[in-house]
Amino acid sequence: MRGLSALLLAAALPHLALAGPWGLVTGGKDDQTNLVVTVPLAEGDPIGKVQAIQIGKSVVPAQRTSAGLTFVIPKVKAGEKIAIGPSDTPIDVIGFESQDGALKLGGRKVLEFFKPAHDPKDHYYTFKPFHHVFDPVDGTTTLTNGSAKTAKDGQFPHHRGLFFGWNRISYDGKTADIWHGTDNVFSQFDKLLDSGFGPVLGFEKVAISWHGKDGVTFIDEERTLTAYAVSGGSLVDFTSTLKTDRKSVKLDGDPQHAGFHFRANMEVSKNGKENTYYLRPDGKGKIGETRNWEAPKPDPKNKSEMTKPDPRTINQPWNAMSFVVGGKRYTLLRIVHPDNPKDSRGSERDYGRFGDYFEYTVTPEKPLRVKYRIWVQAGEMTVDQCAAMAAAFRTPAEAKVVGVKP
Repeated sequence: MRGLSALLLAAALPHLALAGPWGLVTGGKDDQTNLVVTVPLAEGDPIGKVQAIQIGKSVVPAQRTSAGLTFVIPKVKAGEKIAIGPSDTPIDVIGFESQDGALKLGGRKVLEFFKPAHDPKDHYYTFKPFHHVFDPVDGTTTLTNGSAKTAKDGQFPHHRGLFFGWNRISYDGKTADIWHGTDNVFSQFDKLLDSGFGPVLGFEKVAISWHGKDGVTFIDEERTLTAYAVSGGSLVDFTSTLKTDRKSVKLDGDPQHAGFHFRANMEVSKNGKENTYYLRPDGKGKIGETRNWEAPKPDPKNKSEMTKPDPRTINQPWNAMSFVVGGKRYTLLRIVHPDNPKDSRGSERDYGRFGDYFEYTVTPEKPLRVKYRIWVQAGEMTVDQCAAMAAAFRTPAEAKVVGVKP
């Protein structure tokens, strides 16, 4: 790549050669909100000094990262064509920073990584790392459930924040339950691998090890959480890669006890049935109504046949939960990347825990890679708003060269 004449424009996953400082983003078949765009850069490329990007008539901040130059387009309508390019216009923005273990934007807490070293004497409290999510308005209210000293401290206290694990793991003739941490099984934060903070995003990449009943590591995880500076809420990407040096590690479980999940503040377990509802691609659910994938079993009406899981719980592109904490309503949207393994099986609970899981066998040649996006905002959302957020992550807008002279 040579300067501006050979930039690559990457709207999420697609890549495009750009023959000059200007390009065109063309919306897909659906409206999109908060489209994350990265321009890969060669070393010494002058565009690396650009601090703002012109998007139509607007200017947004840009940030240099190891992947390139990143910025966010707030909205792209279906089929809309938007001119983009580097801008010399200076803009005053607030950036991310890491402070006291929390990721903050302008002093507002966005995320906090709970990562104590595992302590066998305090096993239940320290058996797995997770991530707290905060009120996206002022960052003072913790929207997620935290660690507990015992299993009696509230309803299902092993569900914590944004968390990731499986309850039926098998390898080398052994079994492990990372989800519940039974029989001294645990996962723990080992070290920080990379981080970056600026006006567009803040991220941390960490190493996490998964340990069996004997205390020996059977999975090495690399996990990255990235938060973006956008208006109206908090936008967070969760990515994880699981690797092993064992012959194979089988990840299995059920919708309630495996995969990537969000667990709301324990307060929701008390008011959930009267305040919690779900938004799904097929519409808004009723208060207290939940859907859960169920394994096939003999049909009580016809024992010669097996029941079939609800197809609406399989491979959901997104799901959102609206709930109340501290007397205020929030909505959290969870988006599944289409590259994640299938079939995924969904789970919802009115006490504030939802997510999905899939079965997967990790081998040295076949690591597991997953990507999810989280959006949380104060108040309610509509199905259309959720769909536009999901479209930007799952099927990003196209970008192509437009009439630029070399």
